[in-house]
Amino acid sequence: MSSQYISELMEKYNTRFGGLISILEEIQNKYGYLPEGLLREVAEKTGKSLVDIFGIATFYKAFRLKPRGDHLITVCSGTACHVHGSPAIVEEFKKKLGLQVGETTPDKKFTLETVNCLGSCALGPIVVIDGYYFSRVTKSMVAELIKRAAEGLDKVDIYNDKRIFPLEVKCPDCNHSLMDSEYKIDGLPSIRVTLSHGQIHGAIRLSCLYGSHTIHQEFEIPAGVVVHIFCPHCHTELTSASLCPECEAPMFSMIVRGGGVVQVCSRRNCKGHMLEMEMATI
Repeated sequence: MSSQYISELMEKYNTRFGGLISILEEIQNKYGYLPEGLLREVAEKTGKSLVDIFGIATFYKAFRLKPRGDHLITVCSGTACHVHGSPAIVEEFKKKLGLQVGETTPDKKFTLETVNCLGSCALGPIVVIDGYYFSRVTKSMVAELIKRAAEGLDKVDIYNDKRIFPLEVKCPDCNHSLMDSEYKIDGLPSIRVTLSHGQIHGAIRLSCLYGSHTIHQEFEIPAGVVVHIFCPHCHTELTSASLCPECEAPMFSMIVRGGGVVQVCSRRNCKGHMLEMEMATI
């Protein structure tokens, strides 16, 4: 943790609106949380009090003051999930992992958290593990969910799994290609769209492999947040009439070259997606 790193961030962001938040976002992206030592350096170099810096870090839920484990388990504790038994689910995770809510296991493998509502009340109790949504969870499912998380829910063989294949997509409104051949993900051209959430607005790139959930983005969006996705060319929102089969959030849609539509969940970190292919006309 060097002063040189903080100085570089100061030079990069200090003149911009919201520069302090951008500095904290970069630190968290690099270290996975906001180390106290670096926050003290930020306070010293910006001339702000440490109380102000910690105030920002604790106000925004996206920031973390403690490192998380390799796998994040979040249990919804909203009213609907509570009524359907989420407290018992939380207790079972605490028992199996040997920790309290907000803690990380000694081996740094798991962190357990709760959230007030994930917006999928009809499917409760909801558990989110590393961005994967699990609905109507029961106590008997907890051990298996922990086992699957440890094995890696994101573990996908993108080169040999025949269920994974590349798609070339375009905007359903202006018909402009959304492919970015200069920015590759999974070794192939990425899909470039624009994401908007509150005051956050910027580019986001998706893997063109159907079945791969790799995403590159310019900023961190908290898990569970529903975002808006737009075409970067005509700026039309890529809306869909369908709801995600996993979490019931709105889907966004793109046209598949050759015929068909691919729909992706707009909830951050949900893996829900659908593909409807059509026969190409000659």
